[in-house]
Amino acid sequence: MNFYVSPSKLKDSEISVPGDKSISHRALIFSAIADGVSHFTGFLSSNDCLATLEAFVKMGVKIEHNDTDLIVHGVGLMGLKKSTTPIDLGNSGTAVRLLTGLLSAQKFDSVLIGDSSLSKRPMSRIIRPLKEMGAEIESCSGCLPIILMGNKNISSILYEMPLASAQVKSSILLASLYANGETTIIEPNITRDHSERMLRVMKCSILNRDNKIIMKQPEKLQSLDMQIPGDFSSAAFLIAAFLISTKSSLILRDIGINSTRIGFLTIIKQMGAKIELSNIRSFGNEPVADIHLESSRLQGIDIDNPDLVSLSIDEFPIIFILAAYADGITRISGIDELRYKESDRIKTMCEGMQNLGVSVKEQKHGVTIANSKFNGGEVDSYGDHRIAMSFAVAAIGANNAIKIKDIENIDTSFPGFVNLMQGIGVAISIQEPNERQAL
Repeated sequence: MNFYVSPSKLKDSEISVPGDKSISHRALIFSAIADGVSHFTGFLSSNDCLATLEAFVKMGVKIEHNDTDLIVHGVGLMGLKKSTTPIDLGNSGTAVRLLTGLLSAQKFDSVLIGDSSLSKRPMSRIIRPLKEMGAEIESCSGCLPIILMGNKNISSILYEMPLASAQVKSSILLASLYANGETTIIEPNITRDHSERMLRVMKCSILNRDNKIIMKQPEKLQSLDMQIPGDFSSAAFLIAAFLISTKSSLILRDIGINSTRIGFLTIIKQMGAKIELSNIRSFGNEPVADIHLESSRLQGIDIDNPDLVSLSIDEFPIIFILAAYADGITRISGIDELRYKESDRIKTMCEGMQNLGVSVKEQKHGVTIANSKFNGGEVDSYGDHRIAMSFAVAAIGANNAIKIKDIENIDTSFPGFVNLMQGIGVAISIQEPNERQAL
C-alpha cells in the first residue's frame, strides 16, 4: 500500500496518541512471569505488541485483551510452558531481543522467527552476552531464526556494553532474573530505562547509578496495576507536523516524558520550537505530562552529543525532516545505530529526501542537511514505519503531493495514524496496490 499526502493547512487541535510501545511490550513480558494478576489500561494494540501477546499465549499465559485494556494472569518466574510451534514475532525487533533473553533461561527449548525484514536484522549483540551467561543459542549467521536450548544454568554477569542499546540491556536483565547473584551492566551512554522502572515497581532490587545498572536475582515479581502513557515517539510526528505548519497550535494529552526518551524535546527546543510541558505527574513509575506547542521558525543546529543522540534515536527520521525545514544547516553525527533499524535509516532517509529535492549529504556516521523546499514526488519507505510517517509529515509543507510506498508496517507502532493525521487537517489517503491515483 501507498500513502498520498498533499500540502495541508493544520487546524488547532487537542488530541492523545496511542500507548507507549516500549512500555506495552514490557508490561506483557514482565507481568507474564509475575505472581498474580496484572491490569493495564492504555495498552498499545499494535501489530508488534500483539505478536508479543500471542507469544505468551502460546507459552500458557492467560491474557484478557480488549483494545487498550489488558489483564495478564502471571504464571511466576518458572511457570512458562514450551510453545508447540515456533514463536513468530512478525516485525518486532523489541520482542525478539527481549524474548531471547527471557527464553534463554527457561527449562525448555524455543525457536523465534519473524518476517522477512526482521529476519535480516542483526541479533549478535544480544547473543554474545547471553552466551557469556551460559545460554546455548543457535542462529543463522547472527540473524533469525534463533534457537534457544533449555535446561541451561544462567550465570550473573558484569557486562560492559560496546554500544548503547535499551533492547540489549533489557535482554540481559530478563536473563538475569534467573541468575544467582548480582548482575552489573555498564552502558556507554544512557538508554531508555523502562525495564528498570518496571522491575523496581515489581519489588525487584535494581539500582541505576551513573551509567551502571546493578540487579539482584529476585525470588518473585509482584503483579502490576498501571495506566500506560501515550507514546512520546508517536507524539513526535504530531509535534513535527505542527512545528512546520503555519499559525496552528496543538495540545497533546497524557504523553510519557521519561527522561531517557525525550532527547527529541531538547533538540527541537535548541532549534527554536515553541513548546512547553504542563500537568506533570506519574503513571506508575513513569512521568507523564501534557505538551503544548505552536508553529515555530526553526534554526539548523549541530547534534553530536552522544547522550542526546542515545535519548532520541527513534526520532531521528523526523528530525531529518525538521532539519530540512529549518533555516541554515543542521549537522548530525554519531547516529550509526540508525543503520541497524527496520531499514538503514540514514541511507533510506537521505535517498528519499534527495528524490524530493532536499539538499542532504550522507556521511558514514551521520548526515548534513541544508534548508530546502520539498518538491512533490515519490519515495520508498522500504517497509520502515518511521520512515513512512516522517515523509507523510514532510508533505504538509511541500510544493506538491508526495507518494510514499510500502507503508503497511505503520500498524507495528502507530495504529490509527491516518485517522489522527486526517483529524488535524492533513490531506492523506491510502492507495491499495490495485488502485491508480495520479499525484
